[in-house]
Amino acid sequence: MSSNTLKHNYKITKSQREALHGHKSYLIWFTGLSGSGKSTLANLIEVELHKKGLSTYILDGDNIRQGINKNLSFTPEDRTENIRRIAEIANFMIDAGVITLAAFISPYIKDREGVMQIVGPENFIEIYVNTSIEECERRDVKGLYKKARKGEIKDMTGISAPYEAPINPDLEIITDDQPIEQSVKTIIEFVNKKLRL
Repeated sequence: MSSNTLKHNYKITKSQREALHGHKSYLIWFTGLSGSGKSTLANLIEVELHKKGLSTYILDGDNIRQGINKNLSFTPEDRTENIRRIAEIANFMIDAGVITLAAFISPYIKDREGVMQIVGPENFIEIYVNTSIEECERRDVKGLYKKARKGEIKDMTGISAPYEAPINPDLEIITDDQPIEQSVKTIIEFVNKKLRL
């Protein structure tokens, strides 16, 4: 951090922005293996919240890595930096009064705890999209597991790199046999209680 910078405190507060939007702002963090359904769920949840007239925005792993984090690899160190940068972006979004949905594998507990520290525990909702590796491989939407099994991708979470499941998530969604509509309903019911001013 530069010693020549000074944090500015502005007159409009987060609470005032939340009042303008008519709801509280949170970071809703979806974590789970590749193919677990994180991005799909985040997208469907945003649609439902948007229908209610709530201010939302999605931060997604693939999209972020094509822009602000395109210089990062998938080594443990770069994964940590990837998540740290996302947390800083999300922190601005929360301060702006926007409900921010983040869909990231985020395989390390310490990194997700780091996100919570950056945005504040009171602003953080962790949703564990718990899908078995077998089901994720069956879906294999991007063909990543197939490539990883052939040795074409290294540092593949769940295959050649670890995934540390949340110990005490705010909500756990097991998607192997649950219809997606039920998962969405469960998440919306949970989140709605948090958003009221």
